[in-house]
Amino acid sequence: MTDISMHPFQGGGADWNVLIASLPGSHLLQTWEWAQVKAAFGWQPMPLVWERRGVPDHRPSEKSRAMESPIAAAMVLRWPILSRGFVWRLCLLYVPKGPLMEWGSGSLRGKILDDLQALARRKGAILLKIDPDIEIGRGYPDQELARENRDGQVILQELEQRRWLFSRDQIQFRNTVTLDLSPSEEALLERMKQKTRYNIRLAEKKGVTVRAGALDELPMLYQMYAETSDRDGFVIRKPDYYRRVWETFLRPLTDHSQPCAEALIAEVDGQAVAAIFVFYFARRAYYLYGMSRAAHREKMPNHLLQWEAIRRAKQHGCTIYDLWGAPDEFGEDDPLWGVYRFKEGLGGEVVRTAGAWDYPSNALWYPVYTRLVPRLLDIMRARGRKQVRDVLGGA
Repeated sequence: MTDISMHPFQGGGADWNVLIASLPGSHLLQTWEWAQVKAAFGWQPMPLVWERRGVPDHRPSEKSRAMESPIAAAMVLRWPILSRGFVWRLCLLYVPKGPLMEWGSGSLRGKILDDLQALARRKGAILLKIDPDIEIGRGYPDQELARENRDGQVILQELEQRRWLFSRDQIQFRNTVTLDLSPSEEALLERMKQKTRYNIRLAEKKGVTVRAGALDELPMLYQMYAETSDRDGFVIRKPDYYRRVWETFLRPLTDHSQPCAEALIAEVDGQAVAAIFVFYFARRAYYLYGMSRAAHREKMPNHLLQWEAIRRAKQHGCTIYDLWGAPDEFGEDDPLWGVYRFKEGLGGEVVRTAGAWDYPSNALWYPVYTRLVPRLLDIMRARGRKQVRDVLGGA
């Protein structure tokens, strides 16, 4: 006879990472280090674990110690809204890329969702947001080889029955492109589009080189990132946020159960012209940040950077390279279409997921919050663009 119980995690950061690395769907954004980065900017981490406890039925007459086995986990982030001086204590709860569990188990899924919904009500949350990697299909819908995941569709139906809502505020990319690293380097090159292979060789022929970056190069890399955001029209955060991320994760890979990252810098004649940050956790590599200058773009440094990242991830023992981000709507009008075509050229496959879902635990405040968020985001994006221009103007 067994039962499942939820309780706060009592161990340290390394122990938490080992635990979640063993769970289905383990993800970089559920690591202890990512939560500590968020804690530095106002979020309050609440690590939770679910354990199966029971006594073997075949020895009912003997006294035996209950077995405990972690079967699910969630690094819940809490953002306080109203606390001091207010009658109501309101907050937001977010589980980035979690909770982690075997989502195909209906009974386990029901228990974890019940517990999280109860937690949201207890904490006075306006909403609880989750965005686990629940796969609903591979390939984009118009592709000949596209396929749907019926189990994923069943999970979405259950969320709707539980009164969860598809979120208007999709914090992470809903879809991504992944590359299977199990083939040989020669086979990985062969899977790429011919133009991509040509551009990799062109970069090498034109003298582009790639090396690992160091912490003291972060100001230069942020400057390059600001140039990229200004040129390509996306918003980035302030320098202190990225410094916190990079200082937390930039270290050598020694154990796949502990997250780390490295910066790869492409140079032409000793001048840095492009860079990427690649993160590692649980035998998966993630391409989170990319930046480049307008100079020497014709030498295709970004193609060589990605090829070096693929090679290094494979050498590090990773099985998947997550290229982090694909369009919501697969058409040329989507802002990510050009980026997707670049990633597709590397031989990647589209993975479509359920995206972020909200549990509106406060029926009064949730509609107010969802109306205000788009306006607040517009203001924050405008401020972010101004900050980038200030950085570039002061360079």
